[in-house]
Amino acid sequence: MTALPHDIILRPIITEKSSRLMSLNKYTFEVLPCANKIEIRRAVEDVFKVKVVSVHTIKVHSRPKRMGRFSGRTRSWKKAIVTLLPGERIEFFDGAGI
Repeated sequence: MTALPHDIILRPIITEKSSRLMSLNKYTFEVLPCANKIEIRRAVEDVFKVKVVSVHTIKVHSRPKRMGRFSGRTRSWKKAIVTLLPGERIEFFDGAGI
């Protein structure tokens, strides 16, 4: 698969846990489900102009949900936790961190 870097990174994940990880120089993104670690690394390096040390990926499976009498499921998606070199940081997240 040859997708553009902006197509691989779908959105940043900003939660309490991801904010704590930012202090450890780790950033969390939602990525394309078919993207592999090498493609995610290249996309983050190209988009944010930083050096990536490692990439960890997690498949978040769908869960059952109810809305009144209607039942359904949440969508499945893929999460990537990207570790940067010490001293590197992503300016986009500066307002969201602790």
